[in-house]
Amino acid sequence: MSPTRRRLLLACIVTACAVALGAAVAPALTLRATPKRITAAGVGDVKLGALYTKLRAAGRVGKIGPGCELAGPGARSAALRAPLGGSVDLTRSSPRRVRVIAILKGAKARGVGIGSTQAQVKRAFPRAVVDRSTERTFGIRIMKVPRGGGGRLQFGISTRTKKVTLIGIPHIAICD
Repeated sequence: MSPTRRRLLLACIVTACAVALGAAVAPALTLRATPKRITAAGVGDVKLGALYTKLRAAGRVGKIGPGCELAGPGARSAALRAPLGGSVDLTRSSPRRVRVIAILKGAKARGVGIGSTQAQVKRAFPRAVVDRSTERTFGIRIMKVPRGGGGRLQFGISTRTKKVTLIGIPHIAICD
C-alpha cells in the first residue's frame, strides 16, 4: 500500500471515529439536570422549617451571612447551592430554620419557572391574583397563589420583560 493511500485510509478511520464519538457524547452534553419541584412546602430538599445546619451539612445551602438590613440586625440568610439558584432567609432564633425561600433558577412549579409568562402562571394556577402595587417601586408585579390554589407561592414578573424573574415561598421578601 502506498504512503498516500495509507494516509487517506488513516484519515477516514480518524474521521469515522470522531463522528462516532461525537454521536455518543453529544446527547450527554445536551442533557440538563431536571428542574427541582417547587411546592408550598419548599423546593427539592429545601423545605420551610428545615434546620440550617442540616441543609448546610447536606450541601443544599451555602454559608450563613447577614440578611436584609431592613429586617433588622439579627436577620440572616444563605445562598442556595447548585442546581438551584437563590437564597433562604432564616429565623432569628436558634436553631435557625428556613423561613422564606427565594428561587432565581433551577426549579419549576407545575411547569412554571424563571422565564415563564404571566399567562403561563395563570394557566398553571388559575386562582392566582395579580398585585400591581410593587410595579413602580420595584419594577415587578407579584402573582400571589393562595393556599387553596396550589400553595402559598408568589411569582415576581418583571414589568420590562413580562417574564417571571423570581419565585418566593411562601412570599417574596423584597429587600433593596
